[in-house]
Amino acid sequence: MKDQLEALVAQMYSSGILYSEAVREFKKRFILNVLQQNRGNQCKAARELGMHRNTLSRTIAELKLDVRQLRDGGRRPVRSEKPPVLDKQKLARYDTRVLQIESNSRWQT
Repeated sequence: MKDQLEALVAQMYSSGILYSEAVREFKKRFILNVLQQNRGNQCKAARELGMHRNTLSRTIAELKLDVRQLRDGGRRPVRSEKPPVLDKQKLARYDTRVLQIESNSRWQT
């Protein structure tokens, strides 16, 4: 791999590519590759890259990368669109309250 990298650097230099352009292109390819491996999940990609999620987001914006096509489209629904989910503890508390209200109303009539 080291030989391939050296050959690439030599080819870029002989083609007149500036250092800043080479670094920018390397960053783009490297970040896109890691994002592809994580299906566009920036939190996971940032963790693998060893950087903070905000730094990755800022770098993506600076490089003008479009990461929308990397996502699988499986976005979470907005809270208002989610059906309410009652777990067993909440359901048990609700049932207990209903029973208490019903028993109280029987004694008061």
